[in-house]
This record gives sequence, C-alpha cells and structure tokens, in this order.
Amino acid sequence: MPEKPPPRKLVAQNRKARHDFDVVDTVECGMVLTGSEVKSLREGTAQLKEAFARAEDGEIWLYGMHVPPYAQAGGYGNVDPDRRRKLLLHRKQIKEWSDRTAREAVTMVPLSVYFKEGRAKLELALARGRKRWDKRQVIAQRDSDREAQRAHRERNKSGTNRHD
Repeated sequence: MPEKPPPRKLVAQNRKARHDFDVVDTVECGMVLTGSEVKSLREGTAQLKEAFARAEDGEIWLYGMHVPPYAQAGGYGNVDPDRRRKLLLHRKQIKEWSDRTAREAVTMVPLSVYFKEGRAKLELALARGRKRWDKRQVIAQRDSDREAQRAHRERNKSGTNRHD
C-alpha cells in the first residue's frame, strides 16, 4: 500500500492571489527565519496579503509578509515583522524563475505558508495578473460550473437518469 504524504499544517494563505492572478507555475521553497519567527508562525499569526517575491543578485527575497513578534521572546529575539526574508531554492530554479520574470509579464506571488516535517515552507507561484473583466469572467465561469454540478446532482438524486 502506498504511503500517504505527511500532513501539512497550514499557517497562512493568500486567498486573494488566486483571484487576482492566473497561476502559471508553483514551487515549494524554504525560508530563512529566526527562532522567534518560527514560534510565531507555529501560532498561525502570519499574513501574506500584500506579499511578493523578487529576484536580486542571484537570490529570491520575500517582501511584505507580516510575522508579528513572538510574545514570550521579549525584546531580544524579536526582529522587524515586515522585514524581507530570503527564500531557499536551488540555483537552477532561481535562475529559471528570475529569467522568466524578466522575459515574460509574470510576477512571483506567495500562495501559502505551512509546516512540512517540522520545517516552515512557502508555496511560491509564478503568476500573471488579471484585468478586472478577466476576474468577472472567471467568477461567471465558476458560477456556471457550480450550477451545472448542482443540476447534475439533482438529476441523479431524483432518479430521472435511470434506464428501465
């Protein structure tokens, strides 16, 4: 029997990202954090609302993720809650993603922060921005798909789809 992957403990999710952007590609990466930041993340208090990533000098940095100070750390362990954080990827991935952002009209957007096997991970997406009419179109498509699913369920429930 195949092993199930270990569960991920979700810390923060950028729900607006999938609404505002078309996700082209995703990658899981680690983050360089201090001990008090990790403890604060374990409490589930991080925010990704306005966060984005940028490639600089052969490294990828995360900007705008808010990790509030850990209450029990005192003044010593706390750092700036909105500081930039280094993302850990392979050199090949960093080069590929920085080249794609320079070449195409895409940006790097964080989708979620979670713990996997005790380590803080970030799901980073390469995404293309949507125009206002694109957002409306996607919402309308999603609503019509829901209506079709609902009608299909109702038809199967009522038994009109039987072959007697």
